[in-house]
Amino acid sequence: MTEPDLAPGAIPSPNIWHHADVYEVENRAFDRAGALLATMRRLGGWAGRDVLDVGCGTGFHLPLLAGSARSVVGVEPHSGLAAVARRRTRRLPGVTVLHGSATDLPLDGASVDVVHARWAYFLGPGCEPGLRELDRVVRPGGRAFVIDNDATRSTFGAWFRRGYPMVDPREVEEFWHAQGWSRHPVRTAWTFDSREDLEAVVRIELPPEVAQQALAGHRGTSVDYAVNVWSRGF
Repeated sequence: MTEPDLAPGAIPSPNIWHHADVYEVENRAFDRAGALLATMRRLGGWAGRDVLDVGCGTGFHLPLLAGSARSVVGVEPHSGLAAVARRRTRRLPGVTVLHGSATDLPLDGASVDVVHARWAYFLGPGCEPGLRELDRVVRPGGRAFVIDNDATRSTFGAWFRRGYPMVDPREVEEFWHAQGWSRHPVRTAWTFDSREDLEAVVRIELPPEVAQQALAGHRGTSVDYAVNVWSRGF
């Protein structure tokens, strides 16, 4: 991928920005049982509504959202990834991909009903400017979903704590509650087609030494994985 044009305010993402092909494998492996999607649908879903996918990357989730939404806009700060997302969705009516950042969404005020963001507001604290943008673009009666790691449980949660000890899960949770969001814990999994795929993904998600330790102590091609769905009505 050539040197990207980055939208102002973008925070580098070390996994998908540098390993988009491996991140695609990770997306295919995550939540194959649909527990996360079931939680979002239970909380209101997106059928027949105008949806914004913040930090849409290569557009992996856009076709799924477009399957029942009235319209879908993906916003991505990395121009190269945004171009891939446009190619991916070029035949899907009602889908638009825009180059922009969470802190300066290229959308009109009160123009969307549902926001979907997976690891786009990573770990909470520091995301206040982006969250203020949601206040601007989400219509009254709308809802936003922010998916983030739950580092307090699961096999991946234990790996994450070892890899990123500077992250305090209590601080993250306190942040979201203070911003008026509600927590919906979901236990899901990575389910890979091969051990090679699992190893490649672990190596882009964890520091090298921690990744090596995690892989040495883990067997098989699945990893239990816990997330929080943070949800807020507008």
